[in-house]
Amino acid sequence: MSNKMKNRNTILKSVSKPGRYSGGEYNQILKDKNKIKARWAFCFPDSYEIGMSNLGIRILYGALNQEEDIWCERVYMPWLDMLEKMKKHHLPLTAHESKDPLADFDIVGFTLQYEMSYTNVLAMLKLAGMPILSKDRGDEFPIIIGGGPCAYNAEPIADFFDCFSIGEGEEMLVEFTKLYIQMKESGNYSKKAFLHEAARTIKGLYVPSFYEVSYHDDGTVKEYRPIYDDIPTKITKRIMKDMDASYFPEKVVMPYIETVHDRIMLEVYRGCIRGCRFCQAGMVYRPVREKSPEVLNRQAKCLFESTGYDEISLSSLSISDYTKLPELTDQLLAWTDENMVSLSLPSLRVDSFTKELMDKVASVRSASLTFAPEAGTQRLRDVINKNVLEEDLLRAVNVAFESGKTQVKLYFMMGLPTETEEDLEGIVLLAKKVLDAFYKNPKRNKARAPQVTISVACFVPKPFTPFQWEAQDTAESFVKKQEFIGSKINDRKIRYLFHDPGTSRIEAVLARGDRKLSRALAIAAEEGFVFDAWDECFHYDKWLSVFEKAEIDPAFYANRAFGKDEILPWDIIDCGVDKSFFLRESQKAYQEKTTPNCREMCSACGANKLGGERSCCPKAKN
Repeated sequence: MSNKMKNRNTILKSVSKPGRYSGGEYNQILKDKNKIKARWAFCFPDSYEIGMSNLGIRILYGALNQEEDIWCERVYMPWLDMLEKMKKHHLPLTAHESKDPLADFDIVGFTLQYEMSYTNVLAMLKLAGMPILSKDRGDEFPIIIGGGPCAYNAEPIADFFDCFSIGEGEEMLVEFTKLYIQMKESGNYSKKAFLHEAARTIKGLYVPSFYEVSYHDDGTVKEYRPIYDDIPTKITKRIMKDMDASYFPEKVVMPYIETVHDRIMLEVYRGCIRGCRFCQAGMVYRPVREKSPEVLNRQAKCLFESTGYDEISLSSLSISDYTKLPELTDQLLAWTDENMVSLSLPSLRVDSFTKELMDKVASVRSASLTFAPEAGTQRLRDVINKNVLEEDLLRAVNVAFESGKTQVKLYFMMGLPTETEEDLEGIVLLAKKVLDAFYKNPKRNKARAPQVTISVACFVPKPFTPFQWEAQDTAESFVKKQEFIGSKINDRKIRYLFHDPGTSRIEAVLARGDRKLSRALAIAAEEGFVFDAWDECFHYDKWLSVFEKAEIDPAFYANRAFGKDEILPWDIIDCGVDKSFFLRESQKAYQEKTTPNCREMCSACGANKLGGERSCCPKAKN
C-alpha cells in the first residue's frame, strides 16, 4: 500500500462520517481503464449526502456509463473537517470509484443546482490542483463543463468553465464525449479546436470564450458577439422529447450512510403546466413531457429489486398535474402494499389534494403535510399567477384534519412585486384560519394540539421568469418585513420560520449577474469561501467585502429594476420560452390578471416549438 493510501486511510478514521469518502458502494460502476477512451468525473459541489440524493446525477451517471468506451465516476465536495485534512496533507481531490485525482480525467463536469454552490465549484478545482480560470488551463488539463438549472445564466461563472450544457444532457453529453474521442483518435485534437467543433455541431453547447461581451457606460450589456461565423448567435436548450424512450437507471448507487433522500426517486414527467411568475423551473423545463404509467411501474419495480428501498417518491414539479396519476398509483399499489413499500407525493397542490390521495398514499397519511400558498392574499396570489384560492387551502387542510392530521406547514414568499403590509399580514391571518378550521372540524384528532408552521422565504428574481426584471427588496427591508410578520403572531400554535435576507441577496446577485462577477468569485475562492449554501458557513459581511475589493456594486444586480428593453446577461440562451411571453406576463402581473394553465388554454409561450411526446401543449404535437 502506498504512503498516500495509508495517509488517506488514517485520515478517514479521524473525520466525521468517513462513509462520505470511502467509495465502494453497492451498484457503483467499475470499468477496465485499458478499454476506456474517455473518462468523466461528475462533480456535485456540495456534501455527499446531498449529492447522492440528486436524481439528475443518477440519470447522467448511468447514461454515460451505458457507453462501453466511456467511464463516468462521482466526486463530491469534502466536508469541512476532511477539507482541512486534505489541505494539511496536500491530498488531491479524487473520484469515488477509482480514487484517481481529477487532473487524470478527460472531462470534469459540474452540476450547478443553486447559485450558492459556486464557491464550492472553485474550491474543488483548487483541491484538484487546477487553475480556476479556463484561460489558464491548457491542453494538459481536463475539459471543465457545467450544466443544470444555473447554467441558464452561466455568465457569473463563465470565466471558470470551458463550456456549458444547456438543457437536458442525457443525449447531449454522450454526443459531446463521442466527438472528443473521435478528435483524440484522429490526432487533430486541441482543446480549442474541439470546443469549436462542438459549438458548431452540437445543439445546446455554450462556449463562453467564443462570445465577446461589450457593455454600455452604465454597466448594462451592450452586445454578445460570436468570434466565429459558424457558431450560433444564441444557444438553444436540449430536451428529451419522448420520456418513455429516454434513459432512466435500473440500478442506483447505494450509500453507506444516511442521505437526504434514502428512497427510490421515480421521475414521472418533466415540465410544468402552471405559470407561476416567480418560478424559473416551471419555465425552463417546459414543455411538459409525461411518462406512461406502464413505463413508470416497470422502472419502479426494477429499482425496488436492485435497491430494496421501502419508499417510492413520485418526482415532478407538481405531481397532481400528472394526467394518469390514478392509473399509476393503482399499478404501483398492486405490488407495493404487499412488499411494504410506501408511496410519497412531495409536490401536491392544494387545489388537487383529495381524500382519495390521502387514502392511497401511505406516507401522506403518516407525515405532516406541506402546502405552498406563496402569498397571504388573493390579490397577490393573482399577481404571481398562483391560481390557488383560500377555499382550496381550507378544503385541503380539512381533508387532512379529518384523517387525523394535526400539523400543517405553509410556504410563503415576501418581497414579491406589488406587495403591501396587508399582504404580509394576510400570511398570519391565513395561518389563523387554518387553526380555526382545525377546531371547527368535528372529525379532528382531539387528542393532540394542532400546529401550523409558516415558512417565509425572501423573493429572488430569477432569469427566464416574468419577474426577471424586478428589483429585489434590500436586506434591511426584508428584516423589517420579517419583524412585522412576527409582531402579528400572538398564538404559540403558529410557528414562524424565515430565511436569511443576506443569503437571498447574494443569491440574487449571482442569479442575475454578468461576467464581471467572475472577479468577485475569484477573490472569494482565494479567501477560502466554501459551503455558502449552509448557514454555518455563510458570512454576509465577507461577501460585501469581496464585492468591494472587486469594485462591484451588488445593488446593481440584486436591487435594480432591469430595463424591459435591456439586453440581459442570459439573453445569449434560448430556454424555449419566448421573451415576449415573459413581457406579457409581467404586464398582466401589474394588472392583477391571471393566466390559465397550459391544459386550459395555450398561452403561446413558445415552448411548442421544441415539440415532445405527450406534451401539455396541443401545438407541440410535431
